[in-house]
Amino acid sequence: MQILDTWWQAVLQGFVRTEPLSFTLFPILAIIAICILLTVPRATWRYFGLYVTFVHELGHAFAALMTGRFVHGLKIGLDHSGELVSSGKPGFSAAWSGFWGYPVPALVGTVLIGSTYYGYGSAALSVGALILLVSLIFLRNWVGILVALASAAIAQLLVVFTPKYAIAWVVLSLGLMLLIGGVRDLFKILGVHVSRRELLASSDAYLLATRSWLPAWVWLLGFIVAVSACVVVSTMMLALMLRG
Repeated sequence: MQILDTWWQAVLQGFVRTEPLSFTLFPILAIIAICILLTVPRATWRYFGLYVTFVHELGHAFAALMTGRFVHGLKIGLDHSGELVSSGKPGFSAAWSGFWGYPVPALVGTVLIGSTYYGYGSAALSVGALILLVSLIFLRNWVGILVALASAAIAQLLVVFTPKYAIAWVVLSLGLMLLIGGVRDLFKILGVHVSRRELLASSDAYLLATRSWLPAWVWLLGFIVAVSACVVVSTMMLALMLRG
């Protein structure tokens, strides 16, 4: 009980506004370089990509819940594949749920970066820790459960043990990694449609096209616009946080 109380108090203490993060050029360039090294090379993407896939699938799940669909569960594969099973009325709700997969890692990354800009980095960490715990109810395979448990455990440890002065930097770094991961995944799906068409059946854009009257390229354009908007907004906020 003492451990739970310590954790809960740490979560509650996160819901305060702190000084917005600001930095000089060298530290942010170093952080960006580290984030790229953790997300772009295949050796590191093999592991962090599982987390990005998890966020991707949660995007589908929460979008489904927003339109009244029932989420039966989601699965994640070691090859970074994912599958959400939901039921509800066909049409808009299915398309809405199907769209919000690829844009969500970049969107969450932008929200995390924005939280440090506005001084709510610790609140973002607390909210993220709670969401990851709740998300455990959606998982239906052992890989997904392991990824979710690891993500949730790391989030809880960060909430409890991250020094207050470092929280904004941790949240900023996670936001950058998700943003970069979202861009990486966007190029991956574009590559499927351009040069690896044997994998087309696994593409969200292809699946959306088969379930709607819009062709796949329209859905791809939607992904590009959403992710690009996240990159632009995040870059603007980083520029505003830069001193001198």
